[in-house]
Amino acid sequence: MILRLWHGWTTPALADRYETLLRTEIFPGILARRIPGFLRIALCRRALEGEVEFMTAMWFSGPEAVTAFAGEDGEAAYVPASAREVLSRFDARATHYALREEREAA
Repeated sequence: MILRLWHGWTTPALADRYETLLRTEIFPGILARRIPGFLRIALCRRALEGEVEFMTAMWFSGPEAVTAFAGEDGEAAYVPASAREVLSRFDARATHYALREEREAA
C-alpha cells in the first residue's frame, strides 16, 4: 500500500474558502474518476502563525494506482487552477511512503 502526502498553505482569510473547495469540488472530482486501486483520501488542517497549512493523505493499493491518478511522474502534485488561486504556496511534488504496517486500537 502507498500513502501519498501533500501540503499546501494559504492565508487565514482564504482557509475556509480553500477547505470548501476541497470538500465540494476537488475531492468529489477525484472520487468521480473511480481510479482502480485508489482507496481513500483525508484532509488535515492546522493553523500556524500567519497562515494555515493543509495536508492531504491518499491511500493507494500500489504504484500502478498512483500512476493512474498522477500520470507517469507519479510524484507530481495535483493542484487544479481553482486551488492555485487561493493557495499562497504548495508542494510541487507529493511524497510517497510504502505502508509497512497498520494497526487499530482494541
